[in-house]
Amino acid sequence: MAGAPVRRAPYKDTLQPALHRRFSSTAILLLAVSYLEALLLANWSSYFWSWFPIGPAGFRTLLIFSCGLSILILRIAHYHVGLKTTESGLQALGSSLLSPPTYETALWYSISSFLFCSIFLFSMSESSNLHWITYLSGTRARLNERPLFLACYLGVCALFQTITHYKTDIDRLDFDISKHQTRVQQKALGVLPRSFQIVLLQLPGALAQSAQQAVSALLASLFIYYFILRSSAWGWALTFLRLFYSLPKTNFVPATWPTDIYLLVRCIYAGTLMQFVWAAGNTAFSVFMVREPLKNGNPLTSESKDPNGSLLNGLKSKKLSIKAFAMWELALIARDFEVRRQAIFCDIDRKDGPMWSQVYSICMELLKQIETRVDEYGKPPPSAFAQPNPVVEAKQRTTAPVRREAIFTKKGETPGLLGGVEKALDQIARTPGSSPVSELSPLAKKTWKDAKDRMLTREQQEALSPEHLRSEFGNWTTSLLRIGYIGRLFRHDFRTRIAGVVLGTPYAEPTLYTNAAQALCLLAVHSLAEDQFGNVHRDVPSIIRTLTAVIRKVEGLYQRFPLHWTDPSGTKESPEVDQILDALRTGLEQVVAKFEPYSSDLRLSLGDLRLAKEAMVKPEKEAPAPREKELVVKPKTIDEKNVEPSRNRREFKPQMEQAR
Repeated sequence: MAGAPVRRAPYKDTLQPALHRRFSSTAILLLAVSYLEALLLANWSSYFWSWFPIGPAGFRTLLIFSCGLSILILRIAHYHVGLKTTESGLQALGSSLLSPPTYETALWYSISSFLFCSIFLFSMSESSNLHWITYLSGTRARLNERPLFLACYLGVCALFQTITHYKTDIDRLDFDISKHQTRVQQKALGVLPRSFQIVLLQLPGALAQSAQQAVSALLASLFIYYFILRSSAWGWALTFLRLFYSLPKTNFVPATWPTDIYLLVRCIYAGTLMQFVWAAGNTAFSVFMVREPLKNGNPLTSESKDPNGSLLNGLKSKKLSIKAFAMWELALIARDFEVRRQAIFCDIDRKDGPMWSQVYSICMELLKQIETRVDEYGKPPPSAFAQPNPVVEAKQRTTAPVRREAIFTKKGETPGLLGGVEKALDQIARTPGSSPVSELSPLAKKTWKDAKDRMLTREQQEALSPEHLRSEFGNWTTSLLRIGYIGRLFRHDFRTRIAGVVLGTPYAEPTLYTNAAQALCLLAVHSLAEDQFGNVHRDVPSIIRTLTAVIRKVEGLYQRFPLHWTDPSGTKESPEVDQILDALRTGLEQVVAKFEPYSSDLRLSLGDLRLAKEAMVKPEKEAPAPREKELVVKPKTIDEKNVEPSRNRREFKPQMEQAR
């Protein structure tokens, strides 16, 4: 009796425990940061209890940790992979404002800021005057506006952080983040794992950015609080605290302002600590979650009952994040793990075909998707059906034709200025879009030109010329687009536009395609020594031709892809597309170098090899194309127009004398 077939374990069952372990590492680092901030908020009246974890310091640490933990849970719910390929910041802003996760993010940041505000106020001493209730004349309780301003300030910090969260796309998991740090920077932290090194190297910059955001939020809070929130915040605070204290029944705002230099400094201090908790949690999450899909130095699927089946399940997943992790693991197997490579080559009894054939089909499909997108760029969308235009029968006129006589019907023409106005209005009504000056006679045009010369100077005429106005408008628009927030709203970057064409929308993940090319080429290279059944060599010509075609088409698109007029940089740069081209060239070079001696057996023509070698050469980058505003010819002055013909005549005068 045949045994029951082994169930193919889903790849997410293998990936999920690894992500849990990485989340635990993030939580441990966040707990360490929370403990350091708890020490900074201690009053140090007792040296032992100020730092001992089991005591006030530990309780304060847990509360600060909960502020960051709420943000980590938010990151788990909303993380994604790939670069957003929206056309402009205005479109991204519109989609964010209509998206419920945006308001969920703002809510959790606000809850975190409210909790941190309570911790900070509870940790302050009596001399700071930051308690909610103050007592005047013995037992008269009054609401203290100083902590109210601090609470509103931390709420503004939460709003600013929400904007930064979506402006910088913090939810994205960047698989290449480990490549951003150089080896020289990591020598001092060589004892720690690589991911911890990257996080610790980024924390000083995160602290500086937190302080900068705290100062910016304070400047905005001074305006928002005193001009918008003060009366309403004062009224709501009185309404709530009257439940616990005997406060005055009136809601009049105090005549004095609560802010002084000491309160402003404490606001910056509190804002920096709170922002740093968020920054540390977000940085650690973004780094730890994109560690290599390995466990104890082996691929994640090595402990599965069916390693190849689990890997195939991940490669066929429709969720981009799972598919990206599975393709990364396949690339690592093709590069570093000989036993798993041999298992792929020898696994030929699968239901849907040999393991190599399925891997080959998945990787080739990804590469051909790039080719298809490039081919479809610029083509109009195909219509569903070409329907013939219906024949419209000529309808019988039911109204009289348009009358051609004067609009202002009078017995005689009105002389003077009023008559000219009537004539101009009549012309505009009959032929909209035409200029009244264009209909003048030559004598009238000459009179108009003489009058314009008498009333306007040459500089004024040049300033009012269409060419000069068009040039000034272009310069003004370019200057406006260089402003930070305004430019981000309207700018159509070359990077995101071409990435959307090559890699697709709404998210473009380049590592999915680079790992597919690397895995395909390395498996083909290692098959010369490890493929016992000789199944791989039959697909080598197709691999070479496909890589060659994709490289040539992407490079051609790169050169002809236009710069949008809202992009003031004037440079054609896209790191995502460059990364894919480099991976394709490297893989093609490896395959051609190994299989060129067997080209006749593989039925590779000399033309195929020549095209492949041409595609392997990286073209030199061209100089930045001149902007449209630079191509506009500056209108010449009247003096230049008059001097140039005379200068030309003087230059040709000797030649004319010789001819005579």
